Amino acid sequence: MKILTYPVLVLTLAGTVACTNMSSEQQGTVSGAAIGAAAGAGISAIAGGNAGIGALVGGALGGVAGNIKGRNTSRY
Repeated sequence: MKILTYPVLVLTLAGTVACTNMSSEQQGTVSGAAIGAAAGAGISAIAGGNAGIGALVGGALGGVAGNIKGRNTSRY
């Protein structure tokens, strides 16, 4: 478990620092993908499926939905 802790912390820190100057469309895509991946993994694990596949599908769908929402909010 300790082997995964440090890379996850480094990626989290790099992700938060790298996302400071993003448009609302880009922010929507990133946040939608993150929320979708977490939800997909959780739902798939609860349903007895492969959590990795659930995270991939949820992340892709969440990214698309977040991009659309970010694009719509940046116009107004």
